[in-house]
Order: sequence, then C-alpha cells, then structure tokens
Amino acid sequence: MKRSTTGRRAALPAALVLGSLVLAGCSAPNEEPAPGAEGTASPSGGAALSGELNGAGATSQSSAMEAWIAGFTEVQPDVTVNYDAAGSGAGREQFIASGVSFAGSDAYLDEEELTAAQERCAGGDAIGLPLYISPIAVIYNLEGVDELNLTPATIAKIFNQQITDWSDPAITADNGGTALPAGPITPVNRADDSGTTENFMEYLVATAGADFPHEPDGVWPVEGGEAAQGTDGVVQAVTGGTGTIGYADASRAGDLGVVSIGVGEGFEQPTPEAAAAVVDASPAAESRPEGDLAIDLDRSSTEAGAYPLVLVSYTIACTTYEDAEEAERVKAFLTYIASEEGQTAAAENAGSAPISADLRTQVETSIESITAAS
Repeated sequence: MKRSTTGRRAALPAALVLGSLVLAGCSAPNEEPAPGAEGTASPSGGAALSGELNGAGATSQSSAMEAWIAGFTEVQPDVTVNYDAAGSGAGREQFIASGVSFAGSDAYLDEEELTAAQERCAGGDAIGLPLYISPIAVIYNLEGVDELNLTPATIAKIFNQQITDWSDPAITADNGGTALPAGPITPVNRADDSGTTENFMEYLVATAGADFPHEPDGVWPVEGGEAAQGTDGVVQAVTGGTGTIGYADASRAGDLGVVSIGVGEGFEQPTPEAAAAVVDASPAAESRPEGDLAIDLDRSSTEAGAYPLVLVSYTIACTTYEDAEEAERVKAFLTYIASEEGQTAAAENAGSAPISADLRTQVETSIESITAAS
C-alpha cells in the first residue's frame, strides 16, 4: 500500500530541545583509547573520529538507540551521540530544519519533506534507511484476561469507538464464544505526531476496510479516547487504567496483555520473526531518491506465521552534508547500526528483528554514498 501524505503536517523549523536524551559521553582524557581509536580501523566504518552527533525522532527506537550508542561509543569513544526521543514527526522537523544530523522515523519522508530537505542536505537528497524492524503490539489491561484474540475489524471498531464494552458480541466471537467480563473499553492513542500511529492506521485501513474510514496519518483522527505522549506515555496510560487498550512497539509491552491479531483463519502474536517475514515479502516504494530504501509494507498478508502489523523505523540522513566531519560521523554511526553487531545489539536490547543480509548490502551501499559538499 502506498504511503498516504494526506493530512501530514508540513515540516516546520523547530529548535533542537534535547529533553529526554539518550546520551553517550566522551571518554575521560586519561583513559586508554578503546579499540578503533587513534586512527585505526573500527567496526563503525573508518578511522577514529571526534565531536558531537545529534539525532532526534521515533520513541520506538529508544531501546535500540541505547544499545547502538553504547556499542558505537566503544569503537568511537571521542564521539558523543545524543538522541532526542521526541517522536517521528518532531524528528523529521528537526532534521529538515538542520537542528540534528539524522532522524529516526517510523514513516519515510513524503514528497513535500523530501523537497524541503534538499536545502538542508546541501543540494543533495535525504534518504531513509530501514534499520529497525519490529512488530507493533496491541496492548491491553483487563483484569483476569491473560489471552485475547481480536480480528482487524474488531480492533478497528474499538479504536473507532463503535465497540465500547468488553462484553460486546464481536469480541466474544473472536474468542471462540467466551464472553469477557462486562466493562467499558478505554482506547489509548498517541497525542503526538507519530510514525507508530501512521503504521497502525495503515494496517487498519488495509485490513478492516469500511470499519476504519480514515486516511493514514501520524496524527490520530478519532476524538474521545485517551491520548498520551510518546510510546512511554501510551504504555503508562494503559498500565494505569482499567479496561484500557492501546498500541506500541512490541518491545515496550512489558507485563501488559498482548492481543493476538487475526491473520487469515488464525490469530498471531507479535514476534520479530513474524514481522521480518512481512518486510521481506514487501515491495520497495516507488519514485524515491537514489539510495533511499523506503518499503511499502504488505499489510494484507494472510499467511500463517506472518504478522502484518509491523513497524519499519528509518534512520534518515543526507547524501550530502556541508561539513565533512559531520558527514563522517553520520557515516560511521550508521555503519555501526547496520552492522551485524549493531543489529544484534538492538535485537537483544529491544527485541527487534535484525535486517537481512541482502538488505544490509543495500543499506551499506547507501551509506557509502554519503559525502560532504565540495
């Protein structure tokens, strides 16, 4: 399915406010250089570097970003990496406004944003690299209910506030005729411009049809539910409520209940393997800049073992930077993220699905194209 740009807020200049940061500090002056320092080759893709590298964006990547920054700091101890987990929309805005060197986003740049980014990218292009793959979980908090099956139509009606009680016949039918305890349903959605929201809406539009009559967008369109800021906010709201249901990166579900969603004739739990199966079977997006690896996810898969409610989160960077040192820092960090070591670190810390060897080859080619303006 093509990514819709309808309703997307235009990218506006935004000051970089490093509020909730993931930080990697420089090594102390008297410490011995770590492997890869002092001009030697390193897994980060080059000689020893120094300086500050700022990024912002998707909260879904927070746990993976912690692992990436920690691993990168071991091989490039004199580079301080800062990541402001402000949400995908804020990350794209800060990147286009030259507030950060790279962005994390659960949705790739649309045509307007690609055009706006050319000035920021010194006349080059902005490219999106799919470096974080994870299922989106439908999470819930309902006392006494440890397992819950919901079809796409039922999920759509719940979040569209057409199904408002847990004892609704549609929920009973999804669970083999077992009625759940009666009680109001409180759907929780993101309050910020969120790539997770856009992915969730794309899934509902593709699988639930008329039961979710909204254009996919990063801004939630249905009023009346509970809204929370960021992934952490949604998880906290669902955890703190009764009869609550929301959506979040599966790695952040914690002890909450996780819905098995209807796929074909059965129901599937979110797993990295099931998410990766959908990504590998999905086509590349059309009409993208050279080096951009955006994917149009196939949300309508009915194959057993596939989980189509999947999130591909992109690292967005420029093909051309004004400053040569900035370009080298970006290349080195992205090289580490894409490496087997970086992808394994994210999988262990965030439960994400490592990218395939074929995709890694494409990503490395794109990273190699990053350069500085002459």
